[in-house]
Amino acid sequence: MLDISPIALRLGLFNIRWYAILIALGVALGLVMACTEAKKVGFAPGDVIDFVIYTLPLWLLGARLYYVIFNLSYYFANPAEIFALWHGGLAIYGGLLIGITCLFIFCKKRHLSFFKFLDILVPSVLLAQVIGRWGNFINQEAYGFATTKSFLRSTLHLPNFIVEGMKIDATYYQPTFLYESFWNLLGLFLILLLRHQKNFYREGEIFWQYVAWYAFGRFFIEGMRSDSLMILGNFRISQTLSLLFFCLAIFFIYSGRKKVV
Repeated sequence: MLDISPIALRLGLFNIRWYAILIALGVALGLVMACTEAKKVGFAPGDVIDFVIYTLPLWLLGARLYYVIFNLSYYFANPAEIFALWHGGLAIYGGLLIGITCLFIFCKKRHLSFFKFLDILVPSVLLAQVIGRWGNFINQEAYGFATTKSFLRSTLHLPNFIVEGMKIDATYYQPTFLYESFWNLLGLFLILLLRHQKNFYREGEIFWQYVAWYAFGRFFIEGMRSDSLMILGNFRISQTLSLLFFCLAIFFIYSGRKKVV
């Protein structure tokens, strides 16, 4: 069993959970990264800060609404849990869709390049995802199907705290949180390595490559999860969206490069 308590700090009647701390840490580090990149490409860091401050609550709202909408039967029976963000239940696709919509409006109002702003934010989003998935680990959620201790330790060579953290109700499970965190970390490394290569990227292409990269990995990782949100009975919502977003991203990357040629 996991030795780490989901509660990091108790302040009187208030409990501060690791889940919230990790999300806040991901946002803070991502903001620093985005401001640094903004300076390099001629954007005012103040615009990045304003956007995050103004819209962060809406990102969280979108991520929560997405999760609640596709779990309506549970939340109808337990309406108080709708507001219990500390129990987990934030869906990245919901947050991204709301965030992108807010960014479009923000850029229109400030006369900024929408796709250039997206390119600035992509590494920050990946970094926040890398960190945020560990909140799922501490909450013991977003895990995969049952497996064995031997597989986790001898095949994957995971440290003992992860192996034991994947033991839930006397059963070991696939650490899908770790697979996704690592996949996002690899994507972050590749984008940071390649994004300033001369003639490598066109405006907006970093964003679409992020969409393609994340959707491709999420499609397969989602297939391993035991707690997927479903639609029409047997279809996993995140897999369906991942397939759609991957195809859209490839189309826009190809179209953009074809226009240049």
